Amino acid sequence: MRATLQRITAEFLGTAFLLAAVVGSGIMGVSLSGGNVAIALMANAIATGAALTVLIVTFGPISGAHFNPVVTIVDAVQGGIRWKLVPAYVVAQCAGALVGVWSAHLMFGQAVWQTSVHIRSGPGQWFSEFVATLGLLVAIWGCSRSRPDAVPWAVGLYITAAYWFTASTSFANPAVTLARCFTSTFAGIRPADAPGFVAAQFAGALAAATLFRWLKWPAARSAF
Repeated sequence: MRATLQRITAEFLGTAFLLAAVVGSGIMGVSLSGGNVAIALMANAIATGAALTVLIVTFGPISGAHFNPVVTIVDAVQGGIRWKLVPAYVVAQCAGALVGVWSAHLMFGQAVWQTSVHIRSGPGQWFSEFVATLGLLVAIWGCSRSRPDAVPWAVGLYITAAYWFTASTSFANPAVTLARCFTSTFAGIRPADAPGFVAAQFAGALAAATLFRWLKWPAARSAF
């Protein structure tokens, strides 16, 4: 029971810190960029990727550092986590994401409760989320099989890059998507647009799980 509580707590804390980084860096980027959206996005991407790398290194030994419902579900499909833990992981991730958003608002002196009006809709955005989620899961699965020590760096770098090569700026996470509905800052997404993102993310996860059953990665090897 204690070990399970520790794992759930790690997922809650890790996701909270991740969202604080996503939203907080977005606020800071906008305030310092002088209206240059490219600079704000660059700041947002680098801070998010760096924070995610550190959080995976920190909490990975405890919970696996999923911080993402689709990662948890696909891990369960692959036999990496027991199905009975999935609901607790998902609840912890969603709650942690919301707390992270609120924490960012408090740090920057903003109203805690907000609702986004940032429009993120359309086929290009949805396909971007499909691609972003598929790529994220392939990176996690491939590295965990061949170079498990490289997972934190691979995931952090992938998310940093995906901010730029996807039209949606790569949410790739249902908990992140839902929490970002409650910030009217740079990182927000209009609540009406969230279902399309979440559906595309689960479609990407399904495609990744199907791909895993066919592709074969080599056994783990040392870094040298």
